[in-house]
Order: sequence, then structure tokens, then C-alpha cells
Amino acid sequence: MPNFNPDDVLGEVLIDEETLSARVRALGKRISADYADKNLHLVCILRGGVVFLTDLMRAIDTQHTIDFMAVSSYGVGARESSGQVRLTMDLKEDISGRDVILVEDIIDSGNTLANVLEILATRNPASLTVCTLLDKVERREVDIDLTYVGFQIPDKFVVGYGLDVDEYMRNLPYIGVVKDGAFITE
Repeated sequence: MPNFNPDDVLGEVLIDEETLSARVRALGKRISADYADKNLHLVCILRGGVVFLTDLMRAIDTQHTIDFMAVSSYGVGARESSGQVRLTMDLKEDISGRDVILVEDIIDSGNTLANVLEILATRNPASLTVCTLLDKVERREVDIDLTYVGFQIPDKFVVGYGLDVDEYMRNLPYIGVVKDGAFITE
């Protein structure tokens, strides 16, 4: 287990816990209204999206089901996407005829998300939309329709609320910015 001081890794708090909570509740309220009479199925991209999904699903009043996918576009220890998407865990449930919202923690270039949406679209959902907590618009390389967006953020390396730095600090209850060059090493 590494021995590090979080203050040596974090530069600033970008989005505090209270602001996060209020925005997630607002997204849940909007999704509840939009899907009141639908067969709603939330698909979470692991691992980063799980904290967001947990709070979001509790903020949605309409009945819904959940499932998980895991994809990788990063090499071991890499902080930049390779651009090649690999499905490492597929859905357990059939999404044919269901209203699917893909739940993501952060959208950066959009390449990974575009690939996942292409995979899901071939499975004939009744509808397919995206809900992301964070959107780095200035890094976008692929045009993607994001129906639900928590926050647009600047091009900074962020951590907390499910997002990690070297697989650590996902448990922070806020979104923080990692200092330039900060790594957690063992």
C-alpha cells in the first residue's frame, strides 16, 4: 500500500460535495420526469461511474433497473487513452426494447463513449441516451449528443467521486484537481 499525503496530490477542489449532491439530485429529477412511463435501464461504465450511478439512481423516482459494463482504452498505469477500446465486461441483461441511459463519470475526447454507444446501438434499445457527471468539452474529438450533463469542466486532471489517480482517491466526496506531475507510487 502506498504511503502518500493527499495534499501532495491535490491542487484544488473543483466541485465541492454540496454542489455535487445538488446537481445529481437535479439530474435525477429531470430523468424521473423524462422517463416516468418508460422501461428505464441505467448502464454504468465501471469503475469510475459507480459512485455517480449510486447517487443518481437514488435520486430517480421512477422504477428502473441497472447493469454494468467495463471498457478500457488506457494501458496499465497510463493517464492518456490509447484510442483503442476494449470491452472487458459486458452487460448481463438484454437491452432490446428498453430505454437505456448510459451513465458515465467523465467525457473527454469522446472516442471511448462513441465506441460504447455503437456497441449498445446494435442491441436494439428503444432509446439510448447519455448522462455524464463531467464533460471536458474543449477536449472533444468526436461529436456526441449528451442528453444529461452534470458539469462542464476545464481540461484538468480530476479525481474523487469515483475518479482516480493511479487507482486511488476515488472515495473523495468532491471533485479535486490533481497537481501537475503528481503520481502515487508504491
